[in-house]
Amino acid sequence: MTLVMGIVNVTPDSFSDGGRHLDPEAAIAHGRDLRAAGADILDIGGESTRPGAQRVDPAVERERVLPVVAALAGDGIPVSIDTMNAATAVAAVEAGALFVNDVSGGLADPEMLAAVAALRCDVILQHWRGHSADMYAAAEYRDLPRELVVELEARVAAAAAAGIPPARIVLDPGIGFGKRGAQNWEALRALDRVCAMGPRVLVGTSRKRFLAEALAGGEASDSVDERRRDLATAVTSVLAAQAGVWAVRVHDVGATRDALTVWRRWEDGR
Repeated sequence: MTLVMGIVNVTPDSFSDGGRHLDPEAAIAHGRDLRAAGADILDIGGESTRPGAQRVDPAVERERVLPVVAALAGDGIPVSIDTMNAATAVAAVEAGALFVNDVSGGLADPEMLAAVAALRCDVILQHWRGHSADMYAAAEYRDLPRELVVELEARVAAAAAAGIPPARIVLDPGIGFGKRGAQNWEALRALDRVCAMGPRVLVGTSRKRFLAEALAGGEASDSVDERRRDLATAVTSVLAAQAGVWAVRVHDVGATRDALTVWRRWEDGR
C-alpha cells in the first residue's frame, strides 16, 4: 500500500505555499487538517528548497519547526523532518520525528549520516546535484536513468559506511531537483529501476513546474493554477504507486488519497 506524506512548509518562501503556515499554530492546524484528510506521515520543513532559494540559518530553521514537530508528534502522528542540517535533524528526532528527510542525500552537511546512524531513525536520501541557488547548473546527463541509479547507489553506500542499514533507508529520485522539464519525466519513467534497488522509494511531484509545463501546452506555466497542478499530482502519484513506490509526498492530501483509493479498487477488481 502506497503511503501519503503530507507537506507542512513552515517557511515564508516555499514555491507553492510559502508564508501560509509560517506561524507555528497555523502550521500545527494545517498538519492536523492533512492528517484528517488521510496523510499517513507529515513532512515538516523550515527551509525552502525551491529553485533559487537561499539557505536559512539552522537556528532559525529549528525555531520554525521544533514546536510544530513536537505538537504533531505529540498527537501520535508519524512525523518527518525535512532538513539538510544534522543539528536540526537531531533536535527534531528528539522532539518526536521518526524520519529525517534530507533532500541532499547527506551531501549538504558532512555530519548528517553519522547523526542519523546514532539516532537510529529512518532516513530519506534524495538524488541531488547542488543547492537550490544553482540547482540546474549540473542538470546535464548522458543517460539520466543510469546516472540516477548510480548516484543513489553511492548515497546508499555512504549511509552504510556511516552505520545506517538499508532497511532504514528510503530513496527519492529528486523530481525537480537538478532536473529540467523533460528530464523529470525521464526520472519518473526510471522508477522501476529505482524501486529495484531494494530500499523503499518516495516520490514527490507535487505542484512542480514540469507538471504545469505539461498542462500549459506551450503557454507560460504560471497560467496553470493550483487546482490543476493538484490534479496532475494525483495522476502522477497513482502512476508512481503502480511502479511500486513506498510513499508519495503531496500538498493536497485529499486529492491524492482519493486517486489512490480509486486505483486500488481498480486493481482489486482485476
